[in-house]
Amino acid sequence: MELRAATPADIDAVRSVARESLVASYGHAVDAALLDEAVEEWYDAGDLSDDVGDDDVVFPVAVVDGVVVGFAESYVAGRRERVGEVDWLHVHPDHRGSGIGSALLGRVEEALRSADVDRIEARVLADNEAGTEFYEREGYELAGERDVDIAGETFDELEYRKQTGRLAGISEATYETEHDGVVYVAFDESDRGSRAPFYVAYADTDHENRYGYLCGNCEGTDVAIDTMDRMECCDCGNRRKPSRWDAAY
Repeated sequence: MELRAATPADIDAVRSVARESLVASYGHAVDAALLDEAVEEWYDAGDLSDDVGDDDVVFPVAVVDGVVVGFAESYVAGRRERVGEVDWLHVHPDHRGSGIGSALLGRVEEALRSADVDRIEARVLADNEAGTEFYEREGYELAGERDVDIAGETFDELEYRKQTGRLAGISEATYETEHDGVVYVAFDESDRGSRAPFYVAYADTDHENRYGYLCGNCEGTDVAIDTMDRMECCDCGNRRKPSRWDAAY
């Protein structure tokens, strides 16, 4: 298997891999005609040609016996933080399970780290169980979910994130709050937010007195919680939905 940068000559093969991959991942949940429409919209040949020629886009392809069998596409999004966005990662179903997806993601992550991003984000529809398991296996954390519209139909999309900046690999760190001094943040204790996880913050090093939360999106400690258990960062708007009652009993 060879990994190399995509070229204009690869565009037809990339479109074919995308379609076969989508059918394998979503054929059980999405109508074939809708998948065809999605391929035409998302993998337009002209747009792909522009992306291949863009120096700011990371676009590796995986080649086996001279045939493109997988690809990934990513770029750096300029927000408050530098975020690496994984737009697409597809492997032809005949070549899944051979490490190609991990190799493509590794190539993308290497390029994004070189671009000094703070974190890497990837999105996958909830119906794609293989895709969600892939990102979790690769060390990504489920950070949020949203509804997305595809050709007039609504689907649940999950967002996965991996920290690559100074929070990566840290189990605890201290932060100064605006009014209350220092807090101790436990990165192994978190709640899912709409943009990034909320990490539990303590007022002591023994983690006995809980202070509140640190927002993983902006690293702010001004996080409000109401009586319905809704949580929102007052600095960036990252939020957690209210708790829902368990209907099982």
